[in-house]
Amino acid sequence: MKIKAPKDFWAGLMFIGFGIAFALIALNYQMGTSVRMGPAYFPTVLGGILAAIGLAMLIESLLVEGPKVARFYFKPVLFLTGALVLFGLLLKPLGLVIALAVLVGLGAFGGLDFRWKEVVVLIVVLAIFSVLVFVKGLGLPIPVWPGD
Repeated sequence: MKIKAPKDFWAGLMFIGFGIAFALIALNYQMGTSVRMGPAYFPTVLGGILAAIGLAMLIESLLVEGPKVARFYFKPVLFLTGALVLFGLLLKPLGLVIALAVLVGLGAFGGLDFRWKEVVVLIVVLAIFSVLVFVKGLGLPIPVWPGD
């Protein structure tokens, strides 16, 4: 059979893969019953639902015309992943403000439309908001600056 909707075909395969993975991981835990659920109950049910949705999408992709898979851009994925990893690594030694500036700056650089003025304004607003909410408001022990 010919795949008529490649986007739905690959999405269906992804759903089936995640559903089976959830169910396989849950095999190591007790299932329980619907009245007294064990730790494996929710991942197994969720995995089954995901796999069923994926199977429906897969079958539909063989029967109904649909859109092609869009071009995949690696630059945003790499920059955003790198920005998140750097944020986690820099938070304790350099503080929230600098780590947030690196996160927003590197994340924005991964986009298609990079403007320094907008990024600087966003960094300032997010830094002020984050310090007020997380450090002052919630009292989380996050260093604001290096050496805090």
